[in-house]
Amino acid sequence: MLTKRQEAILQAIVRQYTATGQPVGSKHLTGKFPMKVSSATIRNEMAVLEHQGLVKKEHSSSGRIPSKNGYRYYVDHLLDPNSVSENDLVVIQNSLGTNFRELDEIVSRSADILSKLTSYTAFTLKPEQKDARLSGFRLVPLGNHKVIAILVTDTGEVANESFTIPREMDPEALEAVVRMVNDKLAGKTLVEVVQRLQTDIPVQLTNYMQSPDGFLDIFDSVLTKAEREHFFVGGRLNLLGLSSSQQPDEIKALYELLDAKDRLSSIINSDASDTGISVKIGHEIANSDLLNNYSLITAKYDVDQYGEGIIAVLGPTAMPYSRTIGIVDAFRRELAKRLLDYYHHYYGS
Repeated sequence: MLTKRQEAILQAIVRQYTATGQPVGSKHLTGKFPMKVSSATIRNEMAVLEHQGLVKKEHSSSGRIPSKNGYRYYVDHLLDPNSVSENDLVVIQNSLGTNFRELDEIVSRSADILSKLTSYTAFTLKPEQKDARLSGFRLVPLGNHKVIAILVTDTGEVANESFTIPREMDPEALEAVVRMVNDKLAGKTLVEVVQRLQTDIPVQLTNYMQSPDGFLDIFDSVLTKAEREHFFVGGRLNLLGLSSSQQPDEIKALYELLDAKDRLSSIINSDASDTGISVKIGHEIANSDLLNNYSLITAKYDVDQYGEGIIAVLGPTAMPYSRTIGIVDAFRRELAKRLLDYYHHYYGS
């Protein structure tokens, strides 16, 4: 463990470096502490911090910058999250207005707002709808043996996907099957619907069509789409602009990461803390050198019976942690409030 003075020096180095991006020397720190400390004493303490791997020299400069371990110690022991500024709070409240017609629109817009507030890349995951129930299922013909399958849940989720149906599939039989599905499955949770599709529903479909596999594939595909978490990214170019390297391979890998929503969703889900806010630094984010110079801040937001979602910010390790965490905390609370208002307005519960 560090002494109080060593902690104060490390805290000052992190705050100064994340504010200016310049190595911090002992002369700059002199006079910044309540107790009288000489420049020589600060140099000695900085040497101790360097020996413990919490700060390091950058090139031949006498100044120090935080190491990954130094940021970790700062976040775990020395962080004093700032209250979100009045200006940031007003921006959050005004941007998350009430003129939204769809849930996806709110969550998608949230990623853009959070990115602009922090100047980093932001992610939002829509609340999981584990208890969502099937309200209805439709097949709308588009012509030339194409249909669009539409599935609606009681929480307002609408999933749709277009398909080409086999030429031998009877349109009248399809309509009868859709009526049967709505009669048997409407009001059931999506989990129950999946179970029924694997047990008695295929047998009942044989009353209407010789081979129900094609229809089951259509229904299963759109159901999977409805169940899948919706994942949104805001400020993609911010991440690329923060890259410490302009090597084409690294830029390409970052682009591919931002497009790999399943992988990103898995990373962010694994980092989300059940309570409070999680901060992962460098290799803690993923077992990859690609994000070694980044930090990921994640937080869950709770929308009562409608589930939990996640917001996250990916930025450089040298980010102003206090301000960024303050914004993330305020943003998740406001987003949860607006989503709850949305559910109450459209579904009256």
